[in-house]
Amino acid sequence: MDQWFFAEGNSQQRGPLPADELIALYRSSRIGLDTLVWRDGMAQWQPLESVAAEIGLDLAPAAGPAAEPVPDPTVPPALPAAPAIPVTPVAPANPVIPPPRKGLSGCAIVGIVAAIIVVLVLIVGAVLAAIALPAYQEYVARSKTSEALVTLAPVKVAVAAFHGEHGRCPVNDDEGFQPAEGYADGAINAVRIGRFDNGHCGVEAELTVPGNAALDGKLLWLDYNGAGHWECSGEPDDTYLPAECRG
Repeated sequence: MDQWFFAEGNSQQRGPLPADELIALYRSSRIGLDTLVWRDGMAQWQPLESVAAEIGLDLAPAAGPAAEPVPDPTVPPALPAAPAIPVTPVAPANPVIPPPRKGLSGCAIVGIVAAIIVVLVLIVGAVLAAIALPAYQEYVARSKTSEALVTLAPVKVAVAAFHGEHGRCPVNDDEGFQPAEGYADGAINAVRIGRFDNGHCGVEAELTVPGNAALDGKLLWLDYNGAGHWECSGEPDDTYLPAECRG
């Protein structure tokens, strides 16, 4: 059984549906004889009137030339475009020119833009300062611990040499070693030399960084295992310690 399509309002395609439903639509006045219809095998859309006999619609046969046979398309062809309605432009008899609009002068606009730019610069500056200041403070604090390790480098060499020569850990006031306060320099307040509870030789440095509670009075420890290996640790938070001293 053939399946039919019809154009609702000659613009929107509806279907597929059998011929008896197409007849029912016509009899219910939903479509008319001029409604365009199509089925597989037709070359173009045709008015319902021209296919009435084919679908069994009881009408007088419509006069007119038969459509030329063409190869069966697989989908409905495009609906014919609605004719364009020409529009004749009408020129106004008396063109009206609107009065000039009142608004801000050029100088006022420039002033407003400049004020907005200044505000944005201040906001951006405040945000950058809020981000940069803590980062800078951490950098300065970390540089203090790094400075302390540089100061302790000769002490490490002396401790290793003493242990290798005497077979024991040195202490403050041993030959070649100063009292604890004698090592005060830069970020270091005192250096205590001796042996840790694990039996390793050790260097304990007390930091002095006035105004920085995260470092001032905190301790750095250098642990020597007697076989050429040193380990570094400390009381300050890892944020303020060099990478080799972080736990």
